[in-house]
Amino acid sequence: MLLGFGTGLALICAIGAQNAYLLRLGIEGRTKTVLVVVLICAASDAFLILGGVAGIGAIIDAAPLAVDVMRFTGVAFLITYGLFAARRAFKPGVMPGSGEPMGLSLKAAVLTTLALTFLNPHVYLDSVIFLGSVANHQGDVGRWWWAAGAVIASFTWFFALGFGSRLLRPLFARPGSWRVLDGVIAFIMIALGLGMAFGA
Repeated sequence: MLLGFGTGLALICAIGAQNAYLLRLGIEGRTKTVLVVVLICAASDAFLILGGVAGIGAIIDAAPLAVDVMRFTGVAFLITYGLFAARRAFKPGVMPGSGEPMGLSLKAAVLTTLALTFLNPHVYLDSVIFLGSVANHQGDVGRWWWAAGAVIASFTWFFALGFGSRLLRPLFARPGSWRVLDGVIAFIMIALGLGMAFGA
């Protein structure tokens, strides 16, 4: 279980679209939205990890066309989201924490999270194929203990990121800090999208 926890945590801590999005929501401090998004991220990761252990990775390998469709849909989504973040960086709106909404509903946050999660082919490569493959080298019983460790790592990370990021809120009391964050998010999203488009 500890090996699964460590491996899962090492993979999930990498800076990616999902983590960048959750970081921004956490700093904004909308507790209900953050809780829902954290649960979606962690539960989705658990579903994918357990699916990989159960053998879904073989199905994904057998359907390369479906993976390509998801890939280019994901490319379009990431680049579009990155451009919106870039626009916020150059033309900020109402500052989060000022008592006014940022214009993002809970429904929009949920749909964005689901898109960032399931339209990213790297999620399937990491959580389903890679983690599933490593888990299945642990034996019939050991693989499920290993998977349990990886699932616990996902829940630990997403809750820590979502609710721990509020500690950065004093740093983001100035509009300039939000512009920098949105600039970084724009770079990450667009870079991931281009990398995905060209097979990186």
